[in-house]
Amino acid sequence: MPIITINQISLHYELEGHETLPVVMLCNSLGSTLEMWKPQMDILLTRYRVLRYDTRGHGQSAIPAGPYSIEQLGKDAVGLLDHLGIDKVDFCGLSMGGMTGMWLGIHHPNRIQHLVLCNTAAKLGSPEVWNTRLAVLAKEGMAGLTPAILDRWFTAAFQLRSPHVTERIRSMLMATDPEGYAANACAVRDMDLLRDVARIELPTLVIAGSHDGSTPPELGRDIAERIKGSKFVELNAAHFSNWEQAADFTAAVMGFLD
Repeated sequence: MPIITINQISLHYELEGHETLPVVMLCNSLGSTLEMWKPQMDILLTRYRVLRYDTRGHGQSAIPAGPYSIEQLGKDAVGLLDHLGIDKVDFCGLSMGGMTGMWLGIHHPNRIQHLVLCNTAAKLGSPEVWNTRLAVLAKEGMAGLTPAILDRWFTAAFQLRSPHVTERIRSMLMATDPEGYAANACAVRDMDLLRDVARIELPTLVIAGSHDGSTPPELGRDIAERIKGSKFVELNAAHFSNWEQAADFTAAVMGFLD
């Protein structure tokens, strides 16, 4: 279980694959861990070295006092690359991970070869929406948020078709530390990259889900329109498109990176 100390916190990561292969860095969503990328791992490892990590406040990484910012999350990613001596990666992030990717594309484009932004937004919701969610969290813990989150993350049809996946992600959400979730939720609440995202000049793929209740497809389309030359793909899925349409998601990412 590799854990390093960067930016005064401990960060849990996994680096798999042959050291001669190019590196793909995967960044998790709010309320998940590096295990959210399991559907993609077998295929990615056929051609890439894969670096996953638990964003601060999640999984086995530290939970420093919040609130956090997208800048902090981005600097954690850079610090991890520096520690591992990795100069440049292909970066793929979903939801909050995609927001981290946008920040990196704006502020550290020299560290990114290709950028994949999945089910994400350059600005997401009003402060009032997030503050209401934080109030529920403070009163009821993750149990108060999890049912509604699952309904945004997966379509009803998928939940019926794949109850084992739904239960797996439910367990991941319920295991999330409420303080870590709240601190990261503040980062999402306070983020506004709408103006700066147009500065990204990297080869970029934006993936959205037609039924996404967290980051509707029009938010992904808006990102793609702002990043010159980017590619947009919409999948028949909700928020966790990398699970609900795993094969199509992985094919889109691999086709773009290759």
